[in-house]
Amino acid sequence: MNRSPSLWPTTRRHCLAWAGGAALWGGLSAVGASPAWAGGQLEEPLADSVRLALRAAVEFSGPPEPEFVSTDARLDYLRWLGEQSPKLHRRKPELRERVEFLQTVWYETKRAGLDASLVLGLIQVESAFRKFAISRVGARGYMQIMPFWARLIGDGDVGKLFHLQTNIRFGCVILRHYLDREKGDLFLALGRYNGSRGRAEYPNAVFAAQRQWRQA
Repeated sequence: MNRSPSLWPTTRRHCLAWAGGAALWGGLSAVGASPAWAGGQLEEPLADSVRLALRAAVEFSGPPEPEFVSTDARLDYLRWLGEQSPKLHRRKPELRERVEFLQTVWYETKRAGLDASLVLGLIQVESAFRKFAISRVGARGYMQIMPFWARLIGDGDVGKLFHLQTNIRFGCVILRHYLDREKGDLFLALGRYNGSRGRAEYPNAVFAAQRQWRQA
């Protein structure tokens, strides 16, 4: 995973909330057309050191309002935002909501050292971009976070898993944990995220969705 320092936020001062275009993107289906896919992560024992590290990683100290270490890094972000916004228009027609969602995804993926297109693909597969999606096993929100994570590494308040930044941060921290545990093997990490480690269906679905969110 690329952890280039030029892409990491340095402070939480407000950046330009900008998004280009509002064209519909035919590659996404109508809201609600796809069921919540997964959320089948298995609760596993965590060493105290791992649990405390994950707990620290999901603590909140401010909104996802990044600042950039260079003008080029800022322009890269604005180009990314302008390219992704039209793709998401059908799911989130309100500009302010769309920009807030994309800015949060961008911030949290860079914070966790993940590819934003991968996380957008995962969200598409997991919840079809539905904030209040609940799977048949009780996983919640955009990234389908299982409630036990709120107890293990959060404050125990399951309701907060429907909060935009909370959900995206938990999802990114959990995926990063699984990726580290699988020594960088994204296929196995995605399978573990879904509770289907070793099977191809879920990772392949995420990889296929990811292609739609890669920058030109």
